[in-house]
Amino acid sequence: MRKTKLNPPPLDPENDRMTTLKAFCVGFATLATSLSAAAAGDEGYTDDPLDKVLAAMTSKKAILVDVREKREWDRGHIKGAILVPLSQIQEWESKGITEAEKAKLAKQLPKGSVIYCHCAAGARALPGGEGLKKLGYDARPLRSGYRALVEAGFPKSSQ
Repeated sequence: MRKTKLNPPPLDPENDRMTTLKAFCVGFATLATSLSAAAAGDEGYTDDPLDKVLAAMTSKKAILVDVREKREWDRGHIKGAILVPLSQIQEWESKGITEAEKAKLAKQLPKGSVIYCHCAAGARALPGGEGLKKLGYDARPLRSGYRALVEAGFPKSSQ
């Protein structure tokens, strides 16, 4: 049996560089996501099941805080949720919170209430919850983001 040597087609150096760059970017993004997920794990998120969170919220025993930004909130939010953007919480952490801001927040989030924090996908809920804990709240970050909450039966606001 005669062996035939197959010669690959000549490489286009520009196309080869782009392919290599794309492969590198995809690999890097996958690695970064994996490392981030492994580092965060489930630590810091509440173990409370979503049906319990919804029941507590419905019976006014808990408050749902949306830590997404205003433009995200405007595109859709959970009925009854309160918007406290993560950027605002981080500003309070870095620059301090004024007495007027503290009073306004206390009206929205009475101390002693359970505060469930959510965002689009769960990542911002952790620092949002930590920031609210530093302000003396019983904040419990949710792993689930906005879409998952809607799918779990949380009602969307019509506003």
